[in-house]
Amino acid sequence: MKARTFKQVDVFGAAPYLGNPLAVVLDGSGLSDAQMQQFAHWTHLSETTFVLAPTDEGRAAGADYRVRIFTPGGELPFAGHPTLGSCHAWLQAGGASRASDAAGRKIRGQIPIQDSAFSGASSATTKLGSDPQFFVQECAVGLIKIRREGSRLAFCAPPLKRSDPNPALLAQVAAALGLEAHQIIAAQLLDNGPLWLGLLLDSQQTVLQLTPNHLALKDLGQKVGVASVELAQHATALIARSNREARAFGARVAEPDATSWDAPQVEVRAFAAPIGIDEDPVTGSLNASLAQWLIADGLAPDSYVASQGTCLGRAGRVHIASDADGQVWVGGDCVTCITGSVSL
Repeated sequence: MKARTFKQVDVFGAAPYLGNPLAVVLDGSGLSDAQMQQFAHWTHLSETTFVLAPTDEGRAAGADYRVRIFTPGGELPFAGHPTLGSCHAWLQAGGASRASDAAGRKIRGQIPIQDSAFSGASSATTKLGSDPQFFVQECAVGLIKIRREGSRLAFCAPPLKRSDPNPALLAQVAAALGLEAHQIIAAQLLDNGPLWLGLLLDSQQTVLQLTPNHLALKDLGQKVGVASVELAQHATALIARSNREARAFGARVAEPDATSWDAPQVEVRAFAAPIGIDEDPVTGSLNASLAQWLIADGLAPDSYVASQGTCLGRAGRVHIASDADGQVWVGGDCVTCITGSVSL
């Protein structure tokens, strides 16, 4: 065992301790799969990551660093909040892009990156700045492009495979969630590394009032993500309700301006009992796949803010933007809450 630099990062939080915590071991070299899994089980966070040097193949393709992502129950090929949180910790530790041109259009001349990731969100561009930087993370699903503007990071959503769910599975999941058929507007199986059953529900109230049978969901072996899309003019009421419910759990939530970029239009919850997490506070991979589905089918605007974690006393904010080529970017704020070392 040796001392390794360790950080615990809050990801997607509107303020510290209101997002999704992530454990990051900044030197995972020499650790076995079993050691990584044991530590991830011990942290008991939804994800723990280990930062490594890129593989030879990844380095040749332009990767700046590599991460392995573990839940308490197993390894994931990709996850969103670990992607942003690991990049944040790596940058704080002195990480830098190995190669990028001044315009930020390509990394190592191979991986195109769009300049218009936040097109249609002028207030976001003002907040984040006009001089973006780009990084490439290697993980089991492949290379993930990450963009930094100001203090906010955004990842390029990986390709999505989606299909219609089996009607029998959909009915079983609906029963486990306590949903009536008329409350489900649309449903898709969403696969961008992690596999989710995505459900678009009829209202934010329906989403927030769910009381799932987590044991039934675990027995079904299916992770479920639910969402509702609210009209922009209802943002003020949505924020007020979310904040009241968060305060009921003792969380301190700032009152955002309903006309700001931080005003949520989509409410999301993620139920992942099959991997040992009844409800995840804020889920980047799920938000990425939901956005790709909902935007493509005209069920959500090209740019929006999703709220997640309300029922857990969190105030997660996930910033979604689809660029001119239809590429979805998933952004959020990160803050380091714990810095130290861990013996591994």
